[in-house]
Amino acid sequence: MGLMTKNEYIESLRKLKPTVYMFGEKVENVVDNPRLRAGIEATGATYELAEDPELRHLIVTESKLIGEPINRFNNPPQSIEDLVARVKMNRVLGRRVGTCFQRCTGQDCLASLSVATYDCDQKYGTQYNKRFTEFLKYMQKNDLVANAGVTDMKGDRNLGPTEQPDKDVYLHIVEKRADGIVVRGAKAHQTGSLSSHELIVLPTRALRKGEEEFAVAFAVPADAPGVIHVVGRSSLDTREEGGCDCGNVRYSKYAPTVIFENVFVPWERVFLCGEVEYAADLVLYFSAFHRQSHGGCKAGKIDCMAGAALTMMTYNGTDKVGHHKEKVIDMIHRAETLYGCSLAASYEGKQKPSGVYFIDPVLANASKIHEGREMAEATRLMIDIAGGFVADLPSDKDFANSEVGPLLKKYLKGASNVPVENRVKMFRFIEKMAMESADTISDIHGGGSPAAHRLTIYREADTQARIKAAKRLAGIEE
Repeated sequence: MGLMTKNEYIESLRKLKPTVYMFGEKVENVVDNPRLRAGIEATGATYELAEDPELRHLIVTESKLIGEPINRFNNPPQSIEDLVARVKMNRVLGRRVGTCFQRCTGQDCLASLSVATYDCDQKYGTQYNKRFTEFLKYMQKNDLVANAGVTDMKGDRNLGPTEQPDKDVYLHIVEKRADGIVVRGAKAHQTGSLSSHELIVLPTRALRKGEEEFAVAFAVPADAPGVIHVVGRSSLDTREEGGCDCGNVRYSKYAPTVIFENVFVPWERVFLCGEVEYAADLVLYFSAFHRQSHGGCKAGKIDCMAGAALTMMTYNGTDKVGHHKEKVIDMIHRAETLYGCSLAASYEGKQKPSGVYFIDPVLANASKIHEGREMAEATRLMIDIAGGFVADLPSDKDFANSEVGPLLKKYLKGASNVPVENRVKMFRFIEKMAMESADTISDIHGGGSPAAHRLTIYREADTQARIKAAKRLAGIEE
C-alpha cells in the first residue's frame, strides 16, 4: 500500500472500534466527535505534508526494509541525515498545527525498539528483533500511526513495582500462554491514542532482578479487547464544538489514560518479556529520542506564538512599541536555541550495532531542559504583548447576542483598519496556546520530569574528560 492520503487515514480510523469514555459517557463515534476530531486532524497533517510537493522531501523517505517510499514517522533513523530530518519536519509540523501532532512518540518507540531488541537478541539469543522487524514492515507497508505507552501510574513513589499494594499501577504480565501473554495495568498521558492504529508499550523505568513481570514491551491494535481509553480533561475542552471560542479552529490535543484490562498479546507482537536490564535501555533510548523530537515541534509552536504576538501588535496598534519588539526577539531566539540544540543532538549522533542511528543524549536532554523553562517564558511574553483579554474575553454567544453583541464589538475595536472579529479570533488563539493544558504541561513533563533530564545529562556526560581538562590547565599531575 505504501503511503496513505489524509482522507484514507481518516477512513482507516473509522474501521477501528475502540472502547472510549469521555465526560462519564461512552463514545461510539471517535472520528466525528468534535473534540477528538481536532486531535485526529493534527495527526492528519503528517499525511497532508507527505502529499505536499514542496514539503514531501521532509516527510517521505525510502524504506530499506520494503524498498518503497514511506512516511518518515515509521522510519528508525538510518543516518545522520535521518536524525536531522526528524527535527526539521517536526518544526514544520509544529508551526503548521500550533499544538501536538501526536505522531512522534510512536516514531520514538520504533527507533528505540530497533536498537534494544537487537542488543537483547545478541546477548540472549531471543527473537525479539525479528518479531519487531516484521511489525515495522507492517507499519511501513500500511502507513500506520503508532502511540507510545510508556508512563505507568506508579502508585506510591516510595515503593518499587513489586512492593505496591496493587501491582497493577505498573503494567505487568499476569499470564504466559503458549500463544502469547496477558497484561494488566494502565498508561497515563497517552497523547493521540485515538488518532493511532497501534499502541506500542514500553517499560516506564529501569528494573532489576525480581521485577521480570514488569519488563515487557509489545504492540496491540488501539481497539484490542480489554483496552479502554478514558479521555482526560484539558483547560478548554468544553469549547471544542466549534466557533472561535475554541481558539485554534483547526487542531487540538487530547491525552487519554489507557487501561489494559487483561489484554492478550500474541508472541509475534511481544518485543521484551522479562529481560530486566533492557528495560533501562528502552527508557534511555525512548526518552532521548523523544526529547530530541520536542526540540523541533516546540520551536515550531513558538513560531506560532511569535506570529500571534506580532499580529496582536498590529491589531492593538502597538507595532511600533520598542519593548514589544524586544519581547518578540526574545521569543524568536528561544525558538532558535531550542531548535539548534536538537539539531546538534542529531549531528552528533552515532550508529548503534543494529545499524540504527542514535542521537547524542546529553544534547537531547539539554534541549528538553531548555524547553521546559523557555516555553513558559515565551508564553508569558506572548500574553504580555497581547493584553488582558486573553484571560476573560466574552464568548461567541455573547457576540452573537442581538442586545449586547454590537456593544461588545464597539468596545473591543482596536486599530481602525482591523476588523474587530479578527482581533477577537487572535485573542482566542493566544488563549488556546497559553492554556491548552495537555500541551503546556508536556513542555515540562513530556518525555520525563525535569529531574530525569538533569540526571540523564549527569550520567551520560563525560565528567572525567572535564576533570582531566581542568587539572591539566591547573598544572596538576597524577
